[in-house]
Amino acid sequence: MSAVFLSASIPVPGRKHFFETANPFLIQASVREFVWTVLGRRKLIWGGHPSITPMIWAVCADLGLDYAKTVKLYQSRYFEGRFPPENTEFANVELTPNIQDSLDLSLTEMRRRMIGGNKFEAAIFIGGMEGIFEEHEMFRQAHPDARVILVKPPGGATLDLVPAEEKDKDRRSPKAFGGPMDYDFNRLFHDLLKIRPNEERSSGLT
Repeated sequence: MSAVFLSASIPVPGRKHFFETANPFLIQASVREFVWTVLGRRKLIWGGHPSITPMIWAVCADLGLDYAKTVKLYQSRYFEGRFPPENTEFANVELTPNIQDSLDLSLTEMRRRMIGGNKFEAAIFIGGMEGIFEEHEMFRQAHPDARVILVKPPGGATLDLVPAEEKDKDRRSPKAFGGPMDYDFNRLFHDLLKIRPNEERSSGLT
């Protein structure tokens, strides 16, 4: 079965302008709504991040799904010894090499394996910092026919990926679907991912 890729993080102070444009509450709310919508209906794949993995684990626990079959977590060995404690709850963590003890090289290798090594039907980008640009470019090149969903209201690096003409349209119509004043993430994900609200969940995804 094809999967859905999540690229998300909560910006931290000092990381360019991403922190200033980000709304941490909306990032958390949209990630949780996305995960709640997708789990058990599509396979969820993401790169481990200390601000995101605990949220995904919490929803997994609430739904009582088999993590090994419904999600796949990628984590670079560069961070070995600093993994979020929730990593131990996921039975299928894919560890990628620490390349020359370089953060940038190691993350690029993790992203290459994560994005290039799976079949995706869609990617969702929420918040984020510099890494979102590399993941977005890699995904577009590797999966040109997959849907790319930029969740704008939470801000962060994702907002920089939105075309200028689309931002102008949002300013003219602030309640436009997916615009800066539209926080109905439930509707956004169900509609754009074509997942019915009553679609059954299964722990047997492969």
